[in-house]
Amino acid sequence: MKEQCIRLNNATFYAYHGVLTNEQASGGKFEVDVDMYGDFSEACQTDHLKDTVDYKRVYQSIKALVVEKRFYLIESLGSQIADSLLKEFAMLDRVTVRVRKHTPQVGGVVDFVEFETERSRAGKDSGGRG
Repeated sequence: MKEQCIRLNNATFYAYHGVLTNEQASGGKFEVDVDMYGDFSEACQTDHLKDTVDYKRVYQSIKALVVEKRFYLIESLGSQIADSLLKEFAMLDRVTVRVRKHTPQVGGVVDFVEFETERSRAGKDSGGRG
């Protein structure tokens, strides 16, 4: 199998995640990157959307989790996104998800905090970190 990657970078949302009450009340900017690995060779040959991952559907799936649910931790949010994508898109063998929370309340100046996780479909060799 030939492993290829489709990346969705910097999907940006305004959402209400955080441990602190004021984060939950006022919200903030969150960004998500997703690297989706699989064999997309057929799509390369046929040029048909049905032979690949529809990244509009991927975006909608991510948006539903980020905007419609609330999480205390970006670790939980990122893990839910990864699990959801593997469940919803059978042609994906592995995903890497990065979630960024801008201007986190850490008592100093920080652009963002980022969490990264990688998930592989059970029974498939991830070819990397697991």
